[in-house]
Amino acid sequence: MAEPTRPAEGAAAAAAAPDLTNDAELALRGINMLLNNGFKESDALFKAYRNHSPLMSFGSSFVSFLNAMMTFEEEKMQMALEDLKATEKLCESENSSVIETIKNKIKRNVDSQRSGSAAADRLQRQIIIADCQVYLAVLSFIKQELSAYIKGGWILRKAWKMYNKCYSDITHLQEGGRRRPSSQRPSSSDHKRSLSTGSSPSQSPEGISPEALERLKGSVSFGYGLFHLCISMVPPHLLKIVNLLGFPGDRLQGLAALSYASESKDMKAPLATLALLWYHTVVQPFFALDGHDTQAGLREAKSILQQREATYPNSSLFMFFKGRVQRLECQITCALTSFSSALDLASEQREIQHICLYEIGWCSMIELNYGDAYRAFERLKMESRWSQCYYAYLTGVCQGATGDLQGALAVFRDVQKLFRRRNNQIELFSMKKAEKLRSSSLTKELCVLSMIEVLYLWKALPNCSTAKLQIMMQVLQGVDDLSSAGLKNLLLGAISKCLTNTKEASQYFQLAAQDEVGLLSNSYVQPYACYELGCVLLTTPESADRGWTLMLQAKEDFAGYDFENRLHVRIHSALATKKSTAPP
Repeated sequence: MAEPTRPAEGAAAAAAAPDLTNDAELALRGINMLLNNGFKESDALFKAYRNHSPLMSFGSSFVSFLNAMMTFEEEKMQMALEDLKATEKLCESENSSVIETIKNKIKRNVDSQRSGSAAADRLQRQIIIADCQVYLAVLSFIKQELSAYIKGGWILRKAWKMYNKCYSDITHLQEGGRRRPSSQRPSSSDHKRSLSTGSSPSQSPEGISPEALERLKGSVSFGYGLFHLCISMVPPHLLKIVNLLGFPGDRLQGLAALSYASESKDMKAPLATLALLWYHTVVQPFFALDGHDTQAGLREAKSILQQREATYPNSSLFMFFKGRVQRLECQITCALTSFSSALDLASEQREIQHICLYEIGWCSMIELNYGDAYRAFERLKMESRWSQCYYAYLTGVCQGATGDLQGALAVFRDVQKLFRRRNNQIELFSMKKAEKLRSSSLTKELCVLSMIEVLYLWKALPNCSTAKLQIMMQVLQGVDDLSSAGLKNLLLGAISKCLTNTKEASQYFQLAAQDEVGLLSNSYVQPYACYELGCVLLTTPESADRGWTLMLQAKEDFAGYDFENRLHVRIHSALATKKSTAPP
């Protein structure tokens, strides 16, 4: 990976770049500037050379897209849409086979070097078109309309076909180039010809150098890998629809492709690195994709961070992921320090500040520091455009946990007003919970229970210390609310499980699974309790059959409850893990 340009050097680098380097290295430099907190400098570099090449045009459009995703502002999303379409139009050409195009050029005795350059350029353009289509689909999905989902799905289908074709063609060319030296040693006439044409005996038969093929493989591997990874996490009951669109979902193949991309010299190498960090520190522990060990993948994440530390010494994003690793390792004080540092480093990047504030709020909840959590979420409620409804609910819960019940009630009333997205599970959950807390006799203990509930649903309880977990147990045991009895037992079971009190956990989960009173206000409690009890029973051979039955019951006997898709992914992962480790 090329050495990044520091933000302060951005203007000088931009002026000299075309004379010093090719467009691939220039684009990589721009992305590295962005990740080292030089968002404005990176944007200026790409805009200055937007018409320099398709790659620089794509870099400019990507920065525009990223800006839209971080702000959700309508004007910026429209600008990103126009930029991506402009880049796509620039790159469009006839869609005949890459291999056939190269063969035709060879037949016409076109110079090897020029032929290779044209073939590489064509491959690059096709990859960029596929990248643009993916980002256009994301912009379409944000509208959350049925027609937008259909349009987005169709665009993704086209993008996947292009990724798959380019990936296969590049792999074929690489294999052809590797076979040639071993089966046919170059003669002296070959060597003379290579000197006269400027080609290398080690080039592929079509004239593309191994270095160019490696970079192109890295370029396509980013989108190819992300497709595999994301589709592999789709809830099982939606997989049939996804498969009809022709999408695969091999998680290991996706990770391998992203790893390849991250080590390449393509501009998307740093983005592939961030995608791997996102998977290992956010997705994998949240969805329990490797069983129930929230520590899984941390070794890989720590290794990536150590390898990239010198390259991105002042990156707010890399500091953020360092905090995520520390949080998952239960080093909450260190995590808070990292998130605070990332917050300071991102002084001119509002949305990166917001994800840091979000983590500060969560770490404060994990530490039962309700005041700091309240202040973090209140700021998000005021500043963020993502989901003010959700942030308002978290603000109210933490404010009530401090003992300020009147202030909490006022915030819970705001939740209803801020409810915007009726198809969003998190907002629906926040609104229903705020309504219930408003209508009941609000107590500090109920607010703490609601906070622990959020920690459970977002799989943050395993990050809590033994001392904090024991305090939570004491608070929950003091809650005397009949409508919350099932939820109370589910949370007591989850905490007991974290404290490795398996027998006690099983008893609490059984009580929660039998709860009928709280079905209206806590519809998810029964299926989640069946899942949790099944997980406990699957750990011992004597009770594994009963655990398997409960897991299937949780999957098949319940529907229409909060966070259903989330649980289905976890059940699917748990059953798949059990199958893979079962003796033959």
